[in-house]
Amino acid sequence: MLLSLASWLQGLAPEFGFFRVFQYLTFRAVMAAMTALVIGVLAGPWVIAKLTELKIGQPVRGYAMETHLSKNGTPTMGGVLILLAIAVSTLLWFDWSNRFVWIVLIVSFGFGAIGWVDDWRKVVRKDPEGMRSRDKFLWQSLIGLGAAFYLVFAISGESNARVWELFAHWVESGFTLDLPRAAGLLLPFFKEVSYPLGVAGFVILSYLVVVGSSNAVNLTDGLDGLAIMPVILVGTSLGVFAYVVGNAVYSRYLLFPHIPGTGELLIFCAAMMGAGLAFLWFNAHPAQVFMGDVGALALGGALGTIAVIVRQEIVLAIMGGIFVVEALSVMLQVGWFKYTKHRYGQGRRLLKMAPLHHHFEKSGWAETKVVVRFWIITILLCLVGLSSLKLR
Repeated sequence: MLLSLASWLQGLAPEFGFFRVFQYLTFRAVMAAMTALVIGVLAGPWVIAKLTELKIGQPVRGYAMETHLSKNGTPTMGGVLILLAIAVSTLLWFDWSNRFVWIVLIVSFGFGAIGWVDDWRKVVRKDPEGMRSRDKFLWQSLIGLGAAFYLVFAISGESNARVWELFAHWVESGFTLDLPRAAGLLLPFFKEVSYPLGVAGFVILSYLVVVGSSNAVNLTDGLDGLAIMPVILVGTSLGVFAYVVGNAVYSRYLLFPHIPGTGELLIFCAAMMGAGLAFLWFNAHPAQVFMGDVGALALGGALGTIAVIVRQEIVLAIMGGIFVVEALSVMLQVGWFKYTKHRYGQGRRLLKMAPLHHHFEKSGWAETKVVVRFWIITILLCLVGLSSLKLR
């Protein structure tokens, strides 16, 4: 049986007392963050050089901000650096028998593959359309629905064997299986308020959260460092929820449903934080590399999946408020333009430019001011979300 580095070191604990420290989840999380950070910082120059050599440069469209024209040709698809650091670090430090971490890895790299194809067609093949929107949405939907359908039974059962039992029981019951409280929609700031969703409701909600989060992060990724810091902050905060929900003592004390195995997601969240900080080292203004769709779609999908597993979909919307607003700004801009064009014969705009960060740039804000202020807002929103741990 293959073992992660952490499992192998834990096996040495009976003979060497020092190695007992590797049995602690929090210690392994710190090591995962440090490992991902070191990998990202060391591999960053090589990845950037390779992307430059392959001429994978970000094209700047003609309607873009004038201040962005200087970014034309900056290497993109830097998300591979983030995914590389996350994958290596997570595989080294998490318990390989944990099904929740595996599903997050599968979703992340599945969405990353979609982003890779899209970026490759745009940048290398010089196809401005890239991957067709309907094709991209189709593959996102397949991955999102697959993950949602598995998680509805995985959260309700304590093992994969139990997952298949629940699935069989659901089919035999005429698709009317009652799910435990842990699979309901939890309302933050309220004690033990959980709305039953049923299998269909859970799958639909989870699908919307995973796919919506992925695309929202992708829309936010438009300025140097704008998307990666909120991803780090929200991901780290979700790691705290994962630790609480996965701990029988803390979950009982804080009135959260206990879902065995979710604590191991803290390893993934820590690795994402370390990899994100390493990427920010090169993505800070003026950026040496952009993450591209390969990074943005993957990270957004990971956040959405983790939020579903720890049953904090509403808290994700709060902490990731910047992502939500950025996505809504595009939807409202496009919707209003189409409506006014149909109604008045000429399209009108609600914002000077969408997504929202470009509106503020058009209003005279410097790029760095927009980025830092969005970071500050995300910090405040994450604190609000974390306060729901106790304020119930």
